[in-house]
Amino acid sequence: MSANLEAKKELVAEIKDKLSRAKCVVFVDYRGLNVAQDTEMRTEFRKNNSDYKVYKNRLVLRAANELGISGLEEYLQGTSAIAFGYEDEVGAAKIVSQVGEKTNMLSIKCGLLNGKLISSDEVKTLAKIPSREELIGKLLFIFQNPMRSLAVAINEIAKKQA
Repeated sequence: MSANLEAKKELVAEIKDKLSRAKCVVFVDYRGLNVAQDTEMRTEFRKNNSDYKVYKNRLVLRAANELGISGLEEYLQGTSAIAFGYEDEVGAAKIVSQVGEKTNMLSIKCGLLNGKLISSDEVKTLAKIPSREELIGKLLFIFQNPMRSLAVAINEIAKKQA
């Protein structure tokens, strides 16, 4: 077997692994993005335990088909890069959306959310959802407020009786 074919098989296996582990996958057209912007974006992905990589469209399509993911054929045309979010469903979408807004060079083609194909509009909507940490913080604030009010009320009653 030729070395080139073996290398392609390894890449397909790598893509399959990343697609199966990722909670959110975003396919983007990166045309016009300069090296500095790309490096900054990749750094942001690494900080958020996400991955951003450019693969050949045919290899991505083959890996997706082997995993039973269909419908990507129309999106995998031209320049394509893939953002993989491993920890949460919104991280990769958020980073891609922020960079796209800042540079006007990155356009979202489509995405995969837990293995299901979603449109670019759905990816943009997903990017607007607060992160898990933000949601937990808001929830704790909501729980804390009634408890605080109760503590103040009890303290006031104790002051009146003393």
